[in-house]
Amino acid sequence: MKKIFKVLGYLLGAFVILIVCGVAFVNFTFPKVSPAQDLTISHSPDRVARGTYLANHVTVCIDCHSARDFSQLSGPIAPGTFGSGGDRFDQSMGFPGVFYARNITPFGISDYTDGELYRLITTGVTNEGRAMFPLMPYGYYGKMDPEDIYDIIAYIRTLEPIENEIPDSKADFPVSIILKTIPKDASPQPKPAKTDQVAYGKYLMNAAACMDCHSPVDAQGTILAGKEYSGGREFAFPDGSVVRSANLTNDENTGLGSWSEGMFVERFKQYLDSGYQLPKVQPGEFNTIMPWTMYAGMEEDDLKAIYAYLKTVEPIPNQVVKFSPPEASSE
Repeated sequence: MKKIFKVLGYLLGAFVILIVCGVAFVNFTFPKVSPAQDLTISHSPDRVARGTYLANHVTVCIDCHSARDFSQLSGPIAPGTFGSGGDRFDQSMGFPGVFYARNITPFGISDYTDGELYRLITTGVTNEGRAMFPLMPYGYYGKMDPEDIYDIIAYIRTLEPIENEIPDSKADFPVSIILKTIPKDASPQPKPAKTDQVAYGKYLMNAAACMDCHSPVDAQGTILAGKEYSGGREFAFPDGSVVRSANLTNDENTGLGSWSEGMFVERFKQYLDSGYQLPKVQPGEFNTIMPWTMYAGMEEDDLKAIYAYLKTVEPIPNQVVKFSPPEASSE
């Protein structure tokens, strides 16, 4: 019996050593991405204008990197926080750790070169070599045309500097180890011609990372294969209520199959109507994380291109319950 326990002790010790060596290997070897490029991006009016459009109405970088006022429907940006970061995403919202949106005004990115910013946006690796949690969908941005990323960088360099020191994000174990292995080199793709409406719509959907929010995921946050764009991903509010993303597939009954192009465009553009005011929302009432007021500024032709692409997406029946109030409120 003593011999058995001795063998088990050796096996346990060997297992612990393997785990320690594996963690050390990941810590010292990853993330594995190429060094930042030597880039100097011009701040020409055309480049800044395109970056303004992308960052505010397509990739909506400004949405996540500003404080949002969820006392109103869809959480418009709180005045005075444009690009200053600070929003917290933690375990109460289903995240494996505590993560903060960074300050992307010149105050927060002054120690980054243009090449380091490009690498950060497209691979998720900081100028210190740390891997970011993919709350920022850098995997999607890494597939964009580099010129569009350059435009975004040019634009955020022109933002009004806001002094706002952001705490460091911290992932829970073992995610803190796993996330180091996620970043990979960007695989940029040329932007399709607008005349190829479906291809251009697909490009815009990637840039907006629509699949990330509008697909169901497993417990590890991985999109379920074959369920892309079928909606139902849950997003928890601090008050305990849960909102779920819509089914964007071409299903007639539960998705967008019965929607016309005009209905789709108007769903966004209604928020630009001068007579429209965002409703006030009390805690426990329906709200959404969808930044409607920002996407409303997307060009109509771009919205039509997205619609054209969505019409090619395979229909997936999935009836989504879009909102659940806090348990105490539902009794």
